[in-house]
Amino acid sequence: MIRKFISRVFGGKSNGAPLQKTGSASAKDSKAAVIPRSTHGISRDQISSGSRRVCETLQSHGYKAYVVGGAVRDLLIGATPKDFDVATNATPEQARRCFRRSRVIGRRFQIVHAYMGQEIIEITTFRGGLVDEAKTDAHGRVLQDNVFGTQAEDAARRDFTVNALYFDPATEQIVDYHHGVADLKQKTLRMIGNPRLRYREDPVRMLRAVRLAAKLGLSIDPEARHPIREMAELLENVPASRLFDEMLKLLTSGHAVKCLQQLRAEGLHHGVLPLLDVILEQPLGEKFVLLSLANTDERIRQGKSSSPSFLFATLLWHEVLSVWERIKAGGESSIPALYQAMEEVLNIQGEKLAITRRIAGDIKEIWALQPRFEQRAGRRPYAVLEHPRFRAAYDFLCLRAQAGELDAELADWWTRFQDADGEARSQMLLPDQGARKKRRRRKPRAASAPTAPAEQG
Repeated sequence: MIRKFISRVFGGKSNGAPLQKTGSASAKDSKAAVIPRSTHGISRDQISSGSRRVCETLQSHGYKAYVVGGAVRDLLIGATPKDFDVATNATPEQARRCFRRSRVIGRRFQIVHAYMGQEIIEITTFRGGLVDEAKTDAHGRVLQDNVFGTQAEDAARRDFTVNALYFDPATEQIVDYHHGVADLKQKTLRMIGNPRLRYREDPVRMLRAVRLAAKLGLSIDPEARHPIREMAELLENVPASRLFDEMLKLLTSGHAVKCLQQLRAEGLHHGVLPLLDVILEQPLGEKFVLLSLANTDERIRQGKSSSPSFLFATLLWHEVLSVWERIKAGGESSIPALYQAMEEVLNIQGEKLAITRRIAGDIKEIWALQPRFEQRAGRRPYAVLEHPRFRAAYDFLCLRAQAGELDAELADWWTRFQDADGEARSQMLLPDQGARKKRRRRKPRAASAPTAPAEQG
């Protein structure tokens, strides 16, 4: 308590490091716009209690602390933020010592996770500008950058102007270095700095531009949009795990259909989901994929969960069908051919997206259950009903029927079968045409008399 009191009064040193005082004074030095609540309309009550407590605790130790980025942006457009991140001038170790329940994570750039009840608040230290000796690859992508800096430098390092916004819960002011609030009002997504250079530093920013534009209903600024098509090949150099994470965000944004359309318009689908362009050229495949994404968007808007396994299973299904037919045409029987097709498609896609082993396993089970839905005799339907992936596979079946890929009667039968009671289920079963007919037991033949040996003469 004494240390906190001294920090408040003198704004001097805490934890052995020189500090800057809280507030917006330093923002004015960097020509940032300081926007009062009366103009922007956001109150401290609109941010989570955990993020408020994190900011208050850091500020009580003499540090600067703001709710930053997407949360501020979403509140300005009237959306509900997914999470609340905090940015500060405290180093990770300094921030960690301010909270009893916290830990430092990360390698490329360390951050702190502070545990506030059920909330986990991510605390990042202001990032500094790129230095000449920053490690990059042959294409200019930054590989290692663990430099801390000022708030102004941190704002300049962010990708888009609408993400470079800092909200101070204490004063209820927004600190805006790059006119992000004005860009939101003008419905424009503008890159901070030279777009070509920023895309080379991190090609994933091209995907983010598509996702944010679709999610927020913004138009990509022409200066940021024009280089995307010609620089799309840089995505081939991005680690597959990062592409997978970004694709998940895109597909679960609640605006996946718009994102997909924007991906195609910008020519980015070749570098992310190479098979997707082939699928969307087939009328049936396009209808199936768009139905799946529209259903996912609706679920997310209703606050329901979505399954990455189901999403990727739908995106790649028609390529599996194509490969499956090719293998069967080569003489392989149906079910082994299906398993070969699944492996081939996932292996090809795995070169671009690091689909985790668990998700890949779930995808295979959804696909493998599809032929089994056609078996509606004997005990086989009961085994399908008890399968751990039945619900996802059943939803997949219904989607296929909705897209006109198969007869709706099959999906209707399974809808009724799972809801029926035991007796009704048994009456729904079809005759088992594959059952072997019972053989009539033959009577044992009477032993024949032994043949007399031929006489030798």
